[in-house]
This record gives sequence, structure tokens and C-alpha cells, in this order.
Amino acid sequence: MASDKELSDFLKSAEKRAFKRVVYAVRDEEAALDIVQDAMIRLAEKYVDRPAAELPLLFQRILSNATMDWFRRQKVRNAYVRNFSDFESSDGDGDFDILETLESLDAVAGLESAQDTVSRAQILLAIEQEVAALPARQREAFLLRYWEELDVAETASAMGCSEGSVKTHCSRAVHALAKALQAKGIAL
Repeated sequence: MASDKELSDFLKSAEKRAFKRVVYAVRDEEAALDIVQDAMIRLAEKYVDRPAAELPLLFQRILSNATMDWFRRQKVRNAYVRNFSDFESSDGDGDFDILETLESLDAVAGLESAQDTVSRAQILLAIEQEVAALPARQREAFLLRYWEELDVAETASAMGCSEGSVKTHCSRAVHALAKALQAKGIAL
């Protein structure tokens, strides 16, 4: 059974990555925040009796299900209701910065030139845009395997598919990202 501290530490460590993953899927920061919060609450309420080692995989599965539930609700809602806010233009100015997730940059920030800092930020933005452009299943497999660092079996369990499908999705995602980034002049 996971202690309150273990659960709290896990949720703190997973929140930013989970948020970014859901933002890629739903393309709405407010909805993504709600989905992540709901998934965290479900984990804390329903799986408190599970060992701490099971929390990452359980959370990924809950998060995937919560995201799919959101899409289902949106489909039904959009069939019957239109909000005035749906017609407003989005400014695309999000508060989330991918550089926040790279803890090691704090120590390096003072040592590099402004040109290097800007170049790195532009490359990270290009990578982020290409990841967002991947098909949903490829993006999900890629993020779970390489961002969340789940193994193939854990990723297959979280996605509800076979290990072969995970390998296929990951391979296609990696090849698509490599091709797109090379086309932008980013050497891998």
C-alpha cells in the first residue's frame, strides 16, 4: 500500500508530463488541466490500497481513459450545443514552457551564450510542434515510451493494445519525427 507521501511525490513528479501529454491530445490547456486533475483524484481515491510501484502504470491508464472520456463527451456536446467561446480566436499563448521540465538547464543557463539559448529553445519548439503533429496513437505510444519511460509491456497495458502495436506506433513516430526534423535542418 502506497503511503500518502509516496502518492503525493508520485503525483508531483508526474503532473507536468501528464499535462503536456493531454494538451497534445486535446489541444486545450484548460480541458487538459481538468483531465489531469480528474485522473489524479481517481488514482488517489480508488487505488490508494495499491503498492507505490504500481502507481505509474495505473495513472497512465487512468489518464488515457479520462482523455478518451473527454473526447466522447465533446462529441456528444458538440452535436447539440455551441458555445459563443467556440467562435473566438485563440491566441495560442500558453504558460507551459518545455524548458521548465529540463531541470539540468538551471545550472547550464549562465554558462551558454544567448545565441545558444535561443537556438536550443527554437529546436525544442520545433520538436514539440512535430510531436503534436503526430497521429494520436503514435504520439501516445511515443510519449509513454520515451517521455514517461515505460517499457513496451507497460505502454501496451496503458494504451490497451498489443506490444506489437506499441512497437509499430513507436517506430512510425520516430521515423516521422526524424524525417520532419531533418527537413527543418535539425540533425539528429
